[in-house]
Amino acid sequence: MPLIESQPDALSHIYAQSLFELAELDGGQSRTEEILDELENILEITRSDHQFNEFLASRVLSIASRKASITNIFTGKVSDLTLRFLLVLNEKNRISHLVPIVAAYDALVQAQFGRIEVDVFTASPIGSTELNLIKDRLQKVLGKQPVVHPYTDEAMIGGIKMQIGDKLIDASIASRLRKLQQQIQNQGGDRLRSVAHKAIEKKDEQSD
Repeated sequence: MPLIESQPDALSHIYAQSLFELAELDGGQSRTEEILDELENILEITRSDHQFNEFLASRVLSIASRKASITNIFTGKVSDLTLRFLLVLNEKNRISHLVPIVAAYDALVQAQFGRIEVDVFTASPIGSTELNLIKDRLQKVLGKQPVVHPYTDEAMIGGIKMQIGDKLIDASIASRLRKLQQQIQNQGGDRLRSVAHKAIEKKDEQSD
């Protein structure tokens, strides 16, 4: 069974808030961001390494055995605070919920320091110059510093799509073509109804 991929729940927010407060006390903004980077790196490993994912999510492995393994794996590789947090999650049997907990922690960091996560999708990879232009425009519109994650979507014809939280801004060519097709279909339907009405009216006149 893999790690639980879900939106943060109430308990996830509680764990994330506790970690955030400890990180701020330990070293302010730089430490909170360091912890976030470490947690996200761990999640990246779980996404690329199925065996490691199963190790964290396993309900068969005892808490004591996993504690020893976590200590051996992460000692010297992550900060003491991150290691202690992982051990607490393991002790409380919540480490399988690491994904939503990290998501909740990430939201706290971004909100606290005036940043917002934005996923940018384009048909082909975009260069640093274009990416910086997008960041500048987003910062002016959103009033926050955007943390932009560029992705390539080969299914797109062109243009750009942006995912900001739960909102999708679709300015792709494919989207515009779909809208144009809908307009043509709607207009075509209106014209067809208009012709039909005129034909009926004409027939009525002839009958009179």
